[in-house]
Amino acid sequence: MEGDPVGGRSDERVVAGLDVGGSKTLAVLADARGQVLTSIRRAAGHRGPEGLLATVTGALTELAAAAGVPVDAVAAVGIGVPGLVDPTNGTLRHAVNLGIADGPFDLAGPVGRLVDAPVLVGNDTNLAALGAASLFGDAADIAYLCLGTGVSVGLVVDGQVHPGRHGMAGEIGHLPIDPQGEACECGQRGCLETVISGRAIARRWPADRAGGLGPTAALVAAASAGDTKAVAVRDDVCRSIAAAVALVAQSIDPELVVLGGGVVEAGRPLLEAVRAALRARADSSPLLGAFDLAEMVAIVPDGAPVGAMGAARAAWGALP
Repeated sequence: MEGDPVGGRSDERVVAGLDVGGSKTLAVLADARGQVLTSIRRAAGHRGPEGLLATVTGALTELAAAAGVPVDAVAAVGIGVPGLVDPTNGTLRHAVNLGIADGPFDLAGPVGRLVDAPVLVGNDTNLAALGAASLFGDAADIAYLCLGTGVSVGLVVDGQVHPGRHGMAGEIGHLPIDPQGEACECGQRGCLETVISGRAIARRWPADRAGGLGPTAALVAAASAGDTKAVAVRDDVCRSIAAAVALVAQSIDPELVVLGGGVVEAGRPLLEAVRAALRARADSSPLLGAFDLAEMVAIVPDGAPVGAMGAARAAWGALP
């Protein structure tokens, strides 16, 4: 989030950005220039509405303490959560990974009372797209393809998050790409999540082969070392990621498709394998060749907390 102050601000206020997931919470304190001043990482807390609220308030309290400021010194808070967020009122529904199956649940209200400041709640992938856009020169139109426990796309259009009318834009994980493929928990077959999610890759390259690495990093490392089975699995996975990139690019035509989430732990070797798969697709299709998809795809830099950064950026937008 480096660069000019968001919206031209030159004040010295700070905002908090939280990326709340099923296994961990990342939180950052950022200034108006988008510089991360302090960050913390917490393991997942209790599930359900009360557990989520405790996780968020605990993270904010810890973040403020780490920065040496009172929690009410935070000018605004942005919170990214994995679920359906109503774009009109910020209430949360169907955050299954957080133990919230129904809803709506108002998270912003009680958090706002804690910090006495504006609170914006958004879908985690959408806010991560905002963070990713800031890492790539504040691209005006970007698609953030999150490959993690699930698969989804966050969209930034004309510099603004595009959640869709019902907050469901980019929920592509359950789009079938192989009707003869593996059965999906949604009741269909061959959904994207059955082939390119972190869980899907871990099933194909189990932990006993990981050698201490995450499954995707271990798979790519083994393939690079010449393991023929690993090469076959890697190439199949990367062809499917390339198919998802092509689907997003042909649907939205963004400036950039950025790969993020736990699957991209493999880093640049994974990116190059995906680019190779995209070039192979382009070789057989003049239409895809015209998109130059291999040059359109990028990867989140290792360790960049794009979700929390995007949430902080959205927090600035919540200020008057």
